[in-house]
Amino acid sequence: MQKNLPTLSELESEARDFAKTLAPTDGTATLITLSGELGAGKTAFTKALAKALGVEDAVTSPTFVLEKIYVLGESVPFTRLIHIDAYRLKEGKELGALGFDEAMREEKNLIILEWPEQVDDALPLPAIRIRLEPQADGSRTITYTHE
Repeated sequence: MQKNLPTLSELESEARDFAKTLAPTDGTATLITLSGELGAGKTAFTKALAKALGVEDAVTSPTFVLEKIYVLGESVPFTRLIHIDAYRLKEGKELGALGFDEAMREEKNLIILEWPEQVDDALPLPAIRIRLEPQADGSRTITYTHE
C-alpha cells in the first residue's frame, strides 16, 4: 500500500493511525523496519508512533546511542518500544551488542528499526516494511509492505 503525505502533520497523523493497527505477534517481537534517505521522516514517524503508544519521554533519533527503549503503559498491547537506528552499523552481527536476539524473543516488544539495509544479513522477516520517500514538492510517499 502506498500513500502520498503532503505535510509533516499528515505523516504524524499517518503514524498515529498506523499505531492503532498494531498487535503483538505470537512467539516473537513485532519488527517494523523504516527505510528512506536522511531527512525522509523516519524519526518523525517513530516519534508520532511512540506518542500514540503513550510514550511521554522526548523521542529522539538513537543515531549515536544506537538504541532507545521506552516502557509502555498497560493501555497498549506492547510492553516496550525499542527504537534502533542502524545507520552507523556495518553488519548485522553488530545488533548482538544491543541484545537484539533477546529482544526479538519477547512477543510484547515492538521494535522499530531504521536503516535495515545496514543489517539485513541478520534480520528476520519484519512484520511490516515501511519506506519513506521525500518528493520534490515537499511531500512524502509512504509505502507499506506486509510480510
